[in-house]
Amino acid sequence: MIKSGKLLNPLLPELPKDVRGRPWRDNREVLDGILWVLRTGAPWRDLPEKYPPYQTCHRRFQQWSSDGTLEKVQMTLTEMLEKRKKNKYE
Repeated sequence: MIKSGKLLNPLLPELPKDVRGRPWRDNREVLDGILWVLRTGAPWRDLPEKYPPYQTCHRRFQQWSSDGTLEKVQMTLTEMLEKRKKNKYE
């Protein structure tokens, strides 16, 4: 799990509150699963069991890709890494 909750959590949509059926999986867990697939290049079905089901991760990947959430997350992570690099070499 990426330890940047203060930066990323506000970027993720709120989970629906009054929903029937199964409770929604935590957005951070889902994001970590999505990032695993993107980082490894593995198929969604190969997502390790420590993450939410691959169907959940893939569905949110599609939602967040279309609504701009993943773009905001990517920009934030990129800025974080650039700051770390800068601080490391100062």
